[in-house]
Amino acid sequence: MNMSFLDKWRKRHRAHGSVPLAESVRADPGSVVELLSECPLLRAQATAAGVELDDSVRSLEWLDQLQPVWRDDPEVLPWLGNDAGLYLGTVLVRAVPGAVWHVWPDGQPVVRLASGREVDVVAAGHDWADTGAPELSQLYAEVSET
Repeated sequence: MNMSFLDKWRKRHRAHGSVPLAESVRADPGSVVELLSECPLLRAQATAAGVELDDSVRSLEWLDQLQPVWRDDPEVLPWLGNDAGLYLGTVLVRAVPGAVWHVWPDGQPVVRLASGREVDVVAAGHDWADTGAPELSQLYAEVSET
């Protein structure tokens, strides 16, 4: 079946393909930082537990005290882990001098410290959501010392 309008649509959408995250970070770092800090699922879980996430170091301690009700839901768990890692990264970037978001070639966002060390905060967030360890506040303390 020949549908010329479909061929034109495909060509137009290929020409306007997506922009890799790494390129977006370089082009507009402020917007990417804002996007990465949204963490909607984590913020909803925290709000439901009476915790306000204000992007402070103290809020990481509050998160560590939450009851891990998300572990009972295998569909929520990976998303919450991702959000927890992005939130940890947000706090690091805002509180640790010289810390910035960096994106690996595979699209994985990490936090690069002034020393050059890169912290895979998303992996840390998944570990925290899955097992509770390491605690987000503990990881922050370790990373901010270097």
